[in-house]
Amino acid sequence: MASTLRNIHDNNNVIGSEDTVYRFLCPVKKTGSIIGKGGEIAKQIRSETKSNMRINEAVPGCDERVVTIYSTNEELNRFGDEGELVCPALDALFKVYDMVVADIDGNNDDDDDDDDDDLSKKQTVTVRMLVPSDQIGCVIGKGGQVIQNLRNDTNAQIRVIKDHLPSCALALSHDELLQIIGEPLVVREALYQVASLLHANPSRFQHLLLSSSSSMHQPGAMLMSAALTSSHRNYAVHRDITDAREFCVCFICPSENVGGVIGKGGGFINQIRQETGATIRVNTSETDDDDCIIFISSKEFYEDQSPAVNAAIRLQQRCSEKVGKDANDLAISTRLLVSSSQIGCLIGKGGAVISEMRSVTRANIKILQKEDVPKIAREDEEMVQITGNPDAAMKALTQVILRLRANSFDMDHGLVLLPTSLPYTESSNKSKYAKRDDYTKLNSNSKRRNNVS
Repeated sequence: MASTLRNIHDNNNVIGSEDTVYRFLCPVKKTGSIIGKGGEIAKQIRSETKSNMRINEAVPGCDERVVTIYSTNEELNRFGDEGELVCPALDALFKVYDMVVADIDGNNDDDDDDDDDDLSKKQTVTVRMLVPSDQIGCVIGKGGQVIQNLRNDTNAQIRVIKDHLPSCALALSHDELLQIIGEPLVVREALYQVASLLHANPSRFQHLLLSSSSSMHQPGAMLMSAALTSSHRNYAVHRDITDAREFCVCFICPSENVGGVIGKGGGFINQIRQETGATIRVNTSETDDDDCIIFISSKEFYEDQSPAVNAAIRLQQRCSEKVGKDANDLAISTRLLVSSSQIGCLIGKGGAVISEMRSVTRANIKILQKEDVPKIAREDEEMVQITGNPDAAMKALTQVILRLRANSFDMDHGLVLLPTSLPYTESSNKSKYAKRDDYTKLNSNSKRRNNVS
């Protein structure tokens, strides 16, 4: 009997509304420095700091991996030379940062000891973190005052980037990218101040981050919590492959694009099959003069990474029609066939779901029925048409097929669209964050704390 492995999600792997959460973007080439052989370094970080840590698998085409670090604030750790009291997640964040920077230092070592001081002075490092849109305001401040103070106090380059996010950002949320650049000690100081602000101002939607990241991009992520102290074998269990379900994506592809989908001698389509594990068929039996069907499928478990989703995203542009007027106005149109029984999960009550997907992705998403559907479709199928620039169209396709997948597994409740933007408002309920207030008081003598008004 065939079997596979999965991660166990127990009560320790739930983010509470008052927990501290950081999502650190680690360069793919540096993840070995925080994982270690057999996961030993990651286990050591988790054990020493009493925090939880999820290291997502690499997203195809992205050179960064999301490291989600989170903890409660019931216990505090001694941190740094001054022995300041900080939450476990902040402690773990800096262990990760120090190891990544140390790895960079190691790669820059040479045999000339005389150049060591000059090297450390000239070296520049970059820290990037994903922050929910309703939380980033605490770093920016009214009129940008807080972020400007941070820049002045630390001499670090600190930016908040809203567009062109890495593909490892959550597909069904509106993350923003926080970037800090400077010399290692400068970046470390700025990161401490930023991390303290994020600690004191949790996102209202952070309880969704683990379920969203596991549902959206990386269901097969490495999950480590303080309660899991042994090797991978202790949190991997067997399951029956017969419990898996088949998930399918059906593209309508312009006939003139089929050659590009297949590639010379079948090279491209075979490469996608091999790299994703999905079944991909060019259905020549269902075709007309203008279009043909590209059928992508895989048998999978809901909590695992989806070969079909992966393959569909990678094939999207080759299966789409270019509709832009010129190179400066490039847009594509992607068409999918969807069973009429599933189309409701894309519309939502009163059109709420499709409206939100349009708002989040900035793509034009239409659902066409009956006479507007190409003849190649079957009677029980409707067509979803996505139009926009390649980035917007990719985000929209991701949302559409993940919702269809969740519906196929009867897991629609697991997908939650976060608002596209939320104004930052400081909490007036001081008692709600009593532990955070205590944490601030305990560190009131810290120069780092006093640098931020």
